[in-house]
Order: sequence, then C-alpha cells, then structure tokens
Amino acid sequence: MIDLHLHTNVSDGQYSPKETVHLAVCKGARCIAITDHDRISGLREAEAAAKDAGIGFIPGIEISVQGNRELHILGYHIDYTHLGLIEACDNFILLREQRVTRIYEYLRQKGVPLDDKQVRRHAPQDIVAGRPHFARAMVEAGYVSSVQEAFDKFLGTPEFDSVERTKPSAKEGISMILDAGGVPVLAHPALLKLDDKNLEELIAALVSHGLMGIECHYSTNTLEQTEQYLGCAKRFDLLVTCGSDFHGEDIKPSIGIGSGTDTLSDVEAESILKRLKLAADKKFKSAELRVEL
Repeated sequence: MIDLHLHTNVSDGQYSPKETVHLAVCKGARCIAITDHDRISGLREAEAAAKDAGIGFIPGIEISVQGNRELHILGYHIDYTHLGLIEACDNFILLREQRVTRIYEYLRQKGVPLDDKQVRRHAPQDIVAGRPHFARAMVEAGYVSSVQEAFDKFLGTPEFDSVERTKPSAKEGISMILDAGGVPVLAHPALLKLDDKNLEELIAALVSHGLMGIECHYSTNTLEQTEQYLGCAKRFDLLVTCGSDFHGEDIKPSIGIGSGTDTLSDVEAESILKRLKLAADKKFKSAELRVEL
C-alpha cells in the first residue's frame, strides 16, 4: 500500500510527522508522502522517521490556490530546502495568522465565542490555528457535537469564505512547486464539485501553467469518479497519483491511512511511484505518463 496524501499537526492534522509515519508503517505502507497545507517544516522529521522505519518517502506539500475553496495543488519530490519555497511558506503563515483574528470575530457573531486559550489547546506549539483546531475547541465547549457539525454549520459554509485568507493564483502555486524541483498535481478533483465541462476546462488551464498530474485515486471517490479522472489523465497526458487525505480520526474519522489507495495492485502502485520519480527527474516523455485503462 502507498499513500501520497497525508497531513500532520504541522498544518491541520492530528499527529506529529514522526507519529504519522509510525501509523503508516503499522498500516503496512511501503511508501508515503507528507503533504501538509502550505507548510514544509515537518518534512525533515518525517523523512528521518521513514528512513528509520525502512519505507519510501516523498517530500510534499499541498498549496491552496485561488478559484475554488477546494482548489489545491499537491507538490511531490520538492526540495524543502529551496529558499523560494521556504519564503513562500513563511508568507503563508503570516496570512493564516491574520485570518485567525477574523475567524474569532466571525464565530462570535455566530454566537460561538471562543478565546485563544480554548483553541490553542488543540493546536501544537508554534502552529497557526486552523479550522480543525477551532472545530475541536467548539466540540469541547459544547457548541457542536462533532468536528463535522462544526464544519457543516460554521467553518465549511459559503459565508465562512468571507474570512478566507489571501491565496496565490493557481499559476503562482504551480510555479512554486516547479521552482522547488517538484511535480505539481491537482488534488481531489471531486471536491471541486464541477461538472465535466468545467472540470476539463480547469484542467486544461492548469496544464498550461505546468500541471503534471491528477490525484485520481482518492479516499471518498466513487468508482465512477475514479474512472472519470483516469480518463482525464489519459486525455491530457498527465500522471496519476493516489492519496487518502488522512488527517487523523479526531478530524476526519472516516478517512484512514490507505483509504482509496489500498485497492491498487502492486503493479499500479509501482507505476505511480516510478512515473512520479521520472517526472521529478525531468526524464519522462509524454507517452510514459499515459495511464492504461
């Protein structure tokens, strides 16, 4: 089993990078990627833990970009010592810090007054509080019964978009990954909730900016959705990747490590890893990236 979309508490996951690697090993993973939101500071710890455990490791990131709340670009095989990427992530932190004040005010207006002490209990030291941390604080304070309810009523609504932070354009996000030697991949296309025509138009635009892959195998996909995205990958000569989007059972209880990827055959998994590496090494040809349906 391989899982190329895992989050740690460096962004909005439940477990530390080392703990996340340990959980993946216990699940039988032979290769993983850590892809924290707009953060790379946990990659060194995760890479060392993966090396000690004897499993493959791909340093990654997930960058939120403009255009749709769920428009995220995954970056694989990035150089996490790249100064441009480090500076970009530092800027992302500043933007997230500015948003925190707006989230407190938004929730207060909604009759959910929280203070920093309540929220910080759920966010690791030196990590900017994000939506999952607010959600867990809301559960603890008794405003909602679950993290999912917090998102459904308050943190995942169109109205919440008014407190969303500034994001880079899709072109800028893809360029950040390419400049750091990485492979940019469209994350979880189903979450975009686009019809077929608009999805293909978006993919075409992203390809023009340098997109190299699509996350076709994903934890919440239906079989029909997976087939649709595999078809898109073939039409646009793009890489196919796979990931669960694991955050931890307290945050996304229905998504475990390997969800959506554990059905891949050894041959399919090996092909995904091989082609990603070829793309990162800039040694691929278009025909080598096509998926055989």
